[in-house]
Amino acid sequence: MLSGKEDLLQALIEVFLMEKGTNEFYSHAVEKLNDNEVRKIFADLAAWEKKHMDFIQFLYQAINGGYDIKGFEEFNNRTEAPVTEAGILVKGLETKAEEYKFTDAMGALTLAMEIEGKAYNLYHKLSQNADDANAKVVFREMMDQEVTHIERLKNLRLKLVKVYQ
Repeated sequence: MLSGKEDLLQALIEVFLMEKGTNEFYSHAVEKLNDNEVRKIFADLAAWEKKHMDFIQFLYQAINGGYDIKGFEEFNNRTEAPVTEAGILVKGLETKAEEYKFTDAMGALTLAMEIEGKAYNLYHKLSQNADDANAKVVFREMMDQEVTHIERLKNLRLKLVKVYQ
């Protein structure tokens, strides 16, 4: 787990793995849910996390001169990502999702907002603790992206509230 004391390359690898874990959870949820509206929410969330993974991979490869794309892809395919960006074990979230058996979009949005809020808090803490100035910039960028996710989720929730009224 990240502490903020990692150098830039190690921080990028760790962030990539957390984003991968979150992507895997959201993708798993899509497969398990029956409600099409809820499935769409989680599919969108999985796509957001994939964009984060692509961003982190781009940064990592840019720092390394753009070399070894195949090596990074192999790393992605071989490496497990047991923790989400929220610092929550993927298995724990999968269990939580199965327990709730989301029957409506509001329950799905509530869990997603919890995950994204905790991710924001983690990146905020890491940005404050980072010794490496470049790692600090990466953590702040990820924090900003989480704010965007939270805002989108809030807007979705507001639309749902209007529908339910």
